[in-house]
Amino acid sequence: MAAGAEAKFQRGGPTEGRSCAPWGVDLTTEHRRLAEITEMIHTASLVHDDVLDECDTRRGAATINSMYGTKVAVLAGDYLFAQSSWFLANLDNLEVIKLISQVIADFANGEISQASSLFDTSITLEQYKDKSFYKTASLIAASCRSAAVFSGANEEEKLAMYNYGKHLGLAFQVVDDILDFTQTAEQLGKPQGQDLASGNLTAPVIFALQHGSPASTELLDIINSEFLEEDSLKRALSLVDQCGGLETSRALAREEADVALRCLDVLSEGPSKTSLQQMVDYVLDRIY
Repeated sequence: MAAGAEAKFQRGGPTEGRSCAPWGVDLTTEHRRLAEITEMIHTASLVHDDVLDECDTRRGAATINSMYGTKVAVLAGDYLFAQSSWFLANLDNLEVIKLISQVIADFANGEISQASSLFDTSITLEQYKDKSFYKTASLIAASCRSAAVFSGANEEEKLAMYNYGKHLGLAFQVVDDILDFTQTAEQLGKPQGQDLASGNLTAPVIFALQHGSPASTELLDIINSEFLEEDSLKRALSLVDQCGGLETSRALAREEADVALRCLDVLSEGPSKTSLQQMVDYVLDRIY
């Protein structure tokens, strides 16, 4: 694993002739290394997620814990976090080190928040968004601001990029949670409704429970029973849609996406800004 990571991070220097940001700065070694570190942290979090959620598959492939056991999976995730921290320190930029280091702490906060609220039907939308920030949006926000740091952006631009990443990340998480209800196991690469089955109540469920109809009451009873009855999960998935949970969640995703787009107003027009705008469209395209 060490040799593989070393090979990945040592090949090639700066990429020439490409602009990485609307500040007219070419893509540097620091930008590229930041992207690699971000992906390492993301991968590490997924490895640990699969352990906590006891997942056998992710994106259609067997998880590390299903192939090698929990101990190896935990150590593999720890190794990736450690390697990312080493490469992060070597960026030699205190602002970026603080930003990305906070992300790892946020991951832990998100997992604790999720574990402590399983099957908690009183969870609020704000609590859900806080958890989604810790588990998803924090990494995207910190990465966007860090890229702006290496591009020589001013404070207003760095703050705008952080907020862009935050709201893009929240939109992405809401979309992901919608797809858990609307896509098949083959499309998801994991069982449909896995979050709901494990007691992780996401935006569609929260909105459905607020519907105030007999159907939402039935959904509440099913969740409180923790899906003991046969086919109760299938019924719950249907009720979430029936109570408008999916439609309202789509509106929430659009709302977060619109905030992300407005954050880009501080940037000058150009191919890089267009790419950031298209990233928002890409996230939303998955649910339409």
